[in-house]
Amino acid sequence: MKKSVEEFLNNLKYQRNYSDYTILSYKEDLNIYEEFLSREVLDFKKVKYNDIRMYLRYLKEEKNEKNSSICRNLSALRTFYNYLITKEITESNPFIYLNGPKKEKRLPRYFEYNELEELFKVPDLKDPFGQRNRLILEMLYATGMRVGELVSIKVKDINIEEGTILILGKGNKERITHFGEYAKDILLLYLEDGYKKLNKNNLEYLFINNKTTKLTERGVRDILNNVIKETDLSKHISPHMLRHTFATHLLNEGCDILSVQKLLGHESISATGIYTHVTTEHLKNVYYNNFPRAKMNNKKEE
Repeated sequence: MKKSVEEFLNNLKYQRNYSDYTILSYKEDLNIYEEFLSREVLDFKKVKYNDIRMYLRYLKEEKNEKNSSICRNLSALRTFYNYLITKEITESNPFIYLNGPKKEKRLPRYFEYNELEELFKVPDLKDPFGQRNRLILEMLYATGMRVGELVSIKVKDINIEEGTILILGKGNKERITHFGEYAKDILLLYLEDGYKKLNKNNLEYLFINNKTTKLTERGVRDILNNVIKETDLSKHISPHMLRHTFATHLLNEGCDILSVQKLLGHESISATGIYTHVTTEHLKNVYYNNFPRAKMNNKKEE
């Protein structure tokens, strides 16, 4: 199985353009599956439906995996077996008709406007790495792009005058994303100063690490973790949390969900559905400003 897994992961990386983070998640899920097969002395080419039911119990009861993690694991295995079929290694996909457990419903976590300001103040704009780190924060928030899309930005794909970036999204699909004046100002500062100092190897990529090579997704996560440590915020931070923030703030300011879908690069509107939540304060304001009897009650309280 190890050889098939290795070839499958290479296919995801080089043929299907999956992000390093997604590939790592697939690898971890397949490792768990391989451990189970080894313990039960099962051949991955001959797994049956009953074996998969037993695997579900293994994930839930022995590995104590959350429903969302189990669903992700099953999705990875479903994709893996589809690949095996195309390579004629197996004849069927035992995961194709298997439904995972119901996912826990969680609202996306996001930053409030004042919290973002705290984050933006941390990087030192006199330092090349500070300029780069501030630009990372600005771009993630201004565009809502995925971290894999961020680290793959090439300078030639940026149109500064129009405030647009041509990015390569999931499934090798290109889309145009936009950025505003705040991000533009930091971008110009970085390109004119920090980028020239960091890019000693004349790379085409926008974001460079301290080894003068292309910044990685893991590198971005480490940078964000270091930034939030310099604030008084107790929240966890991740690139995807800034993506959540981008979508949430757009919706809170009245943007329609179809536009948010396009800006995020979602193929399906259902994927954007998780962002239709709005803050409690926003709902309160909408209610008191628009519902007639709420206005009356509000005046009475005053």
